[in-house]
Amino acid sequence: MKKPPSQRQLKVGELIRHALSNLFLRGEIPVLENLPLTVSEVRISPDLKNATAYIYPLGGQGASEELIKLLRGYQGFIKHYISREVYIRHTPNISFKIDKSFDEAARINELLHNPEPPEA
Repeated sequence: MKKPPSQRQLKVGELIRHALSNLFLRGEIPVLENLPLTVSEVRISPDLKNATAYIYPLGGQGASEELIKLLRGYQGFIKHYISREVYIRHTPNISFKIDKSFDEAARINELLHNPEPPEA
């Protein structure tokens, strides 16, 4: 059984999420300037050295591995930006993943609103 995240992990994750949101909102990465992104969650490891940011393009456009590869190319810049915005001893290494929860929520909503009769 997995331990739930500590208050410190939750706080640092939320601070990083806000910093990433501001970074994307300001358009500081020129390649992503015309692609509005949502940072839905940042999960951080118990030792606060690694973080996973779950992102999703608004409107669902461009949600692909290309976006993840693009963000990996700017990882150094993003880490430096976070180190200036979030005051913690060590800035974690950040990896990015596409957030699938929005797709799951839409699928569940569709099932609830349009149930199919069971086949005999």
